Amino acid sequence: VALLRSIDSVKKVADSLELNDQKVGAEIVLKALEAPMRQIVANAGLEGALVIDKVKSASNSSEGFDASSETYTDMIQAGIIDPTKVVRTALENAASVAGLLLTTEAGIHDAPEDKDSMPAMPPGGGMGDMGGMGGMGGMM
Repeated sequence: VALLRSIDSVKKVADSLELNDQKVGAEIVLKALEAPMRQIVANAGLEGALVIDKVKSASNSSEGFDASSETYTDMIQAGIIDPTKVVRTALENAASVAGLLLTTEAGIHDAPEDKDSMPAMPPGGGMGDMGGMGGMGGMM
């Protein structure tokens, strides 16, 4: 909820920026601030945009969405809080990585692989060859 509440402040900063690159960066941060709640809501099988809009428009600054009960509640009273240091560190690390990517000439990543949901079965459906009983005369 705190990340969603910080969106208005980031928008004010974004509007005051003059360089286009900085504005693009601020827009990325704005989207990133919604991402954790959007993912939590998606994991609960609901539509993130609807929940985010409702939480953003709530008059109580600590009102949020409890995904386990699929209800809107006061997050502090419900005991659902993120430690500030964890959230701050995550934001700092994300900004650091973003800055690194922006100043890097090229990036390398693995191509996505088409993975089957289950590994292929051995031919015939049985176990593979176990090599026989070597060392026992007359058994081969």
